[in-house]
Amino acid sequence: MAWLEYLLPLIFLAPLGATASIVVALRNLHDARVHSPFDAHPLREPGQALRDRLDRAFTSLFLNGALGPIVILAPLTFGMGRMLFADEQIWFEWALYGLLCSALVLLFCFLLMRDFQRIRRLKLGLACELAVGQELERLIRPEDHPFFVFHDIPSDTFTIDHVALTPYGVFVVETRARTHPLDAAGRPQDQVAVEGQRLRFPGWSEREPLRKTRQAAGWMRHWLARECGVDVPVRGVLVLPGWRIDSGEAPDDLLVVSGEELAKLLAEARLGEFSDAEHDDVARALTRRAALLDDRRRERASI
Repeated sequence: MAWLEYLLPLIFLAPLGATASIVVALRNLHDARVHSPFDAHPLREPGQALRDRLDRAFTSLFLNGALGPIVILAPLTFGMGRMLFADEQIWFEWALYGLLCSALVLLFCFLLMRDFQRIRRLKLGLACELAVGQELERLIRPEDHPFFVFHDIPSDTFTIDHVALTPYGVFVVETRARTHPLDAAGRPQDQVAVEGQRLRFPGWSEREPLRKTRQAAGWMRHWLARECGVDVPVRGVLVLPGWRIDSGEAPDDLLVVSGEELAKLLAEARLGEFSDAEHDDVARALTRRAALLDDRRRERASI
């Protein structure tokens, strides 16, 4: 029967299918998330959101790298099985198998290049967030000073990189990683000019980082007013690690810095004053908000 010529070769695909099943089962083998032994909440470090995205990017790279050869060989394996059961060879059918394999090779090459580029961008972003987080940690030493630093605070629709609470205000810290272009002599161009609504990098300009920082500071200001019942002084801080900042035309409603001496800058900044009770209320509100992100991550992990 003719249909058996197409059914019986599926037997040769069984080893490839079993291998693919094992690869899919092991996709979460690389999971760097750890949980507290005290309350089982995920432990957060600076740049934890980027760490999670980096884990997912490595998982995608693992799947595409391992499943790619299996999927690409499947048409050829099926075709060779057909050779054993077919009375005559249909060369047009073999041409289709060849075209399908070629298309799959191009597809998985594209997916692997996409994963490599994504991992490269995420590593750069994580390096910048870790550098900023390490700088902010200086605020809470010595520990008797009333400074608090929170990482990855969730808003309604986005995540704030860092929040620093000082006796004189709340600083919403956003980090952006950008690579330095090279001039004709191969030297890196590392100066960025800050204007009211945009950043002028060498060769291009961006408005989104300033807009996002203002959005984060505005959300934090309104949320703290709702949670604590007082108007808390809030200032947005945009950090561009590794860049020299030309702030001659910088706006007054936020700070744009390179990240060096960030802890000293925030410790000395005077946005306003609020009482110790209000300061403690803000700290408790931010602690509760940080725990909300832990609950969301735990719910996603349980699905």
